Amino acid sequence: MKALLFDVFGTVVDWRGGVAREVATFCARHGITDVDPAAFADAWRARYQPAMEEVRAGRRPFVRLDVLHRENLDATLAAFDIEARRLDSVDLDELNRAWHRLDPWPDAVPGLKRLRQDHIIAPLSNGNVALLLNMAKRAGLPWDAILGAEVVAAYKPDPASYLRTVDLLGLAPEEVCMVAAHNDDLHAARACGLKTAFLPRPTEHGPGQCTDLAADSNWTWIAADLEDLADQLDAA
Repeated sequence: MKALLFDVFGTVVDWRGGVAREVATFCARHGITDVDPAAFADAWRARYQPAMEEVRAGRRPFVRLDVLHRENLDATLAAFDIEARRLDSVDLDELNRAWHRLDPWPDAVPGLKRLRQDHIIAPLSNGNVALLLNMAKRAGLPWDAILGAEVVAAYKPDPASYLRTVDLLGLAPEEVCMVAAHNDDLHAARACGLKTAFLPRPTEHGPGQCTDLAADSNWTWIAADLEDLADQLDAA
């Protein structure tokens, strides 16, 4: 195995906590007092897959995730009875970049640094290049390259998203491992011939999370976190 590709939202960074923090700051700045920031983050995220499905299904051309997030932000504001047209578009664009400023899980940076010693590491995320680059600079994520949906013009779990990314590295699928906290991501990657590594993030969706609490298949590796995955690969 020569490379490890990583899901990012939820696997490497805490999207819910980061977005909720930014929403709380935004609401305080604009005197909005009746919005639960965590509930807003959940509602915004709930539009993520349906928006990408419009692209995957061919009903609209590929657009980067920043565009989908911005459209979804307007829809979420409306759902919370916040009139986006009365807010400064510059402020809304800045709130949309909350997804660029997410914090890594505590094990993420040390784990990635260890994994990078013997493997190529890169994101295979639905995030766009600027988003992933800004996130990496802020959080100290030591990627060897920025790869993912925008680079290959395909959103996971479209097989093209995995296979085109592997091809960009000049590798065969069996030389690459997909690392994710989401079983569905790994099912799609394994169907494309990649190795797989699962690690749980039991608070990704908050204290009531009931999905992806454990591996649902015999993945190539099952780890407690990224440091544990590094331990297992060191011992292999």
